[in-house]
Amino acid sequence: MKYGVAIFPSKKLQDLANSYRKRYDPHYALIPPHLTLKNAFELSEEEIKNAVEKLEFVAKNHTPFKMSAFKISSFQPVNNVIYMKVEPTPELESLHQELNANLNGEDSEYSFVPHITIAQKLSDEEHSDVYGSLRMLGVEHEEVVDRFHLLYQLENGSWTVYETFRLGEG
Repeated sequence: MKYGVAIFPSKKLQDLANSYRKRYDPHYALIPPHLTLKNAFELSEEEIKNAVEKLEFVAKNHTPFKMSAFKISSFQPVNNVIYMKVEPTPELESLHQELNANLNGEDSEYSFVPHITIAQKLSDEEHSDVYGSLRMLGVEHEEVVDRFHLLYQLENGSWTVYETFRLGEG
C-alpha cells in the first residue's frame, strides 16, 4: 500500500489554499491542502507496525514549531506547480530529514522545498496567467505545528489519515 507523511495546516490556511485549488488543482478532491514531509512510499501490512513505531520515535524527538507561509511561488521551469512557500526553518528541515532517515522508500528526485500546492498540471499558458495574478497576493500566515500525519492512499486515489503523531509526545 502507498503511504506518505504530511502536515495539515490550520483551517484558515486550508480555506485560503482551497479557494485556488478548487479551480487550479486536479487533486483538490483527493487530499486537503498539506505540506509533504515524506513523499509517497510503499509498505506492506507487515512493515506498517514498524513504521508507526519509528514515527512515534521521531515525534517524541521534536517539539512544536512555528510554520510561516509567506508568498506565492512556482517550480517552473521544472514543472507547472504554483504553491504557497513555507519558510524552511531548522525545525521543519530537521523533522523532514529525520522522517526520511527513519522510513524506507526512495529518496525524492527533488530537494525539500516546504510548500503547500495550490495549482498544478497547468499548461504553460495557464501557468503564466495564473501565476502572474496569484503572485500579487500577499500571503502572510503563521501558525504552530504540533503534529504530523501518516497517510495512506485509497483505491480511488484519495488520501486519508492512518495515524496522527503529536510532536513532543509518544
